[in-house]
Amino acid sequence: MTVTASAPTRVDLAGGTIDIWPLYLLHPGAQTLNAALTIRTTVRLEARADEGIVLVSEDLGITTPPLPFDALPHETTLPLLARLAHAFGARGLTVTTRSDAPAGAGIAGSSALNIAVTAALSAWTGRHLDHEGILEVAKNVEAQVIRVPTGLQDYRPALYGGVAAVELGPFGAARVALPVDAAALGARLALCYTGAPRQSGINNWEITKRRIDGDAAVTAAFDAIVDATTRMRAALVAGDWPGAGACLAEEWSTRKQLAPGVTTPTIDALLDAARAAGAWGGKVCGAGGGGCLFALAPPDRVDAIRDLWRAAGARVLDTGIDPEGLQVTTS
Repeated sequence: MTVTASAPTRVDLAGGTIDIWPLYLLHPGAQTLNAALTIRTTVRLEARADEGIVLVSEDLGITTPPLPFDALPHETTLPLLARLAHAFGARGLTVTTRSDAPAGAGIAGSSALNIAVTAALSAWTGRHLDHEGILEVAKNVEAQVIRVPTGLQDYRPALYGGVAAVELGPFGAARVALPVDAAALGARLALCYTGAPRQSGINNWEITKRRIDGDAAVTAAFDAIVDATTRMRAALVAGDWPGAGACLAEEWSTRKQLAPGVTTPTIDALLDAARAAGAWGGKVCGAGGGGCLFALAPPDRVDAIRDLWRAAGARVLDTGIDPEGLQVTTS
């Protein structure tokens, strides 16, 4: 038997970080906005003749020797894959993954990988978890690996695709699909990789601790992010692209106040170039400090922005908005 699964990455339009428990409980009206990208992560499971587990990352060029089941929780080469295989009690298979996203890009490539592998193992072992069951396993195993709390938004674009809000409150997280013209959004989106990976666990955990400790500046910044995100949602639904871009610029200006490492001189220079070329606004993807950044701009300015980024040494990523989420096939 062979099981193949793939899931899209995402761009976090606004409201990130506040999706980490318990931050959203401290800010009424908290929500995140995201859009799935056509940049995907794929996993293939194939049976082996022995009981070992072989883990392969094609994009990283890593292949482990056959691993005994009891060693999986202690595997450090590809720890997420190993932990997931152990959680499902898997034996006698090769797990091969490939991602179209650069490592540490901040577009939730690890979450897409997590969802795809979890779904594939669910099918392989006959559990056949529904989407929310897949999300729960993925969230818990990732927390075991990174050893800090995980956010709630990144798994949902991978599962469902499209453009959505994730509303956050006492009853948890609720995904609300937004009636946004995906093609129009994609035509106004420019995305690039800065060349330096981000470290979301470190940045987000430091910010979380400061907010829980009552840091006044962080508290005020999150309040402002909630407000900008609410207005950006309304603008996106209305097709008010300049308004959405202005909210994006406001969210980013506020987000930089959360911690010194959120932005870097390289990120600032690339976003300055985008604005000079006509972008309404832009921000870094994920926690910041590196990875990808994106900008919203009139369609006739997107190519100019991409050209400036290439000239500055960034890697432009061609992408659109992916209406499809998780896909699993068995043969």
